[in-house]
Amino acid sequence: MSDEETGRRRTNLGRGLDALFGEDDDYGSLDRLRPSRLVPVDVLCANPFQPRHRFHDDEMAELVDSVRQQGVLQPILVRPQPDDPDRYQIVAGERRWRAAQAAQLHEVPVVVRELGDEETLRLALIENIQRENLSPLEEAEAYQRLIRDFQHSQEELARSVGKSRSHVANTLRLLTLPEDVRTLLEDGQLSAGHARALLTASDPAAAAEETVRLGLNVRQTESLARGGAPARPRRRSGEAASTSAAEKDPDTMALEREVSELLGLRVAINAIDGQRGSVTVHYQTLDQLDHLLHRLSHGRGFSG
Repeated sequence: MSDEETGRRRTNLGRGLDALFGEDDDYGSLDRLRPSRLVPVDVLCANPFQPRHRFHDDEMAELVDSVRQQGVLQPILVRPQPDDPDRYQIVAGERRWRAAQAAQLHEVPVVVRELGDEETLRLALIENIQRENLSPLEEAEAYQRLIRDFQHSQEELARSVGKSRSHVANTLRLLTLPEDVRTLLEDGQLSAGHARALLTASDPAAAAEETVRLGLNVRQTESLARGGAPARPRRRSGEAASTSAAEKDPDTMALEREVSELLGLRVAINAIDGQRGSVTVHYQTLDQLDHLLHRLSHGRGFSG
């Protein structure tokens, strides 16, 4: 992927929210407090198009503490409630609203815009993608709804949310997995990479159970899905014997799984001695690399 393509995709991704808050400011800038106004917390209501279903307790506790000390610094984007002109429906910022309620604030800053259902769903999806708050299945369900309810093609949808068409297509395929596999994915026991590998298995549920039981990485899961034995990564010349998958201690293997699930990519942690070692992140497509770099740079990108 060229630098020009990467920049264009990131620009498209933010444009929906930027256009509503002001083109010249970076998303989240305090300058955007200027067009906002304070409204009572209880006149806001949740967005029925919110793609995110789970709000993790630890994340919310941190946000509640921040809101309690500093207030809600970034306004919540809302639209008039379609069936009640005295209330507002949240388009983007439901976590801040929930945190404000938990912190017992009486008012929150909002920016009011007239938006239709399609734009509301799209902007809610974009905000969550930007913050990387969605699980793979929540993202897939939002894509499916945009396609089903608003007749988007995959190509149009990809352009709208700043993703590649292949990413949208592969994410949608996760919805075809059996329910018990989707549960493992939703609970974080499987990464999106594991889930995509399981799509080709003759019995995805059995393969998923084996993947979790053995703590397989994505490459091993791909081998299992093809009907073979889980392939162990080859040891590079000069690499200490203690780095092989069979000889790694359970704590290291558990940490590999946690980081793999966090990144959605296969991660190998290789100890050289008690103090030194290496961490290797494996990617299969340039989209995956671009997404990783985007996360590591907190959305600012790299100059190289």
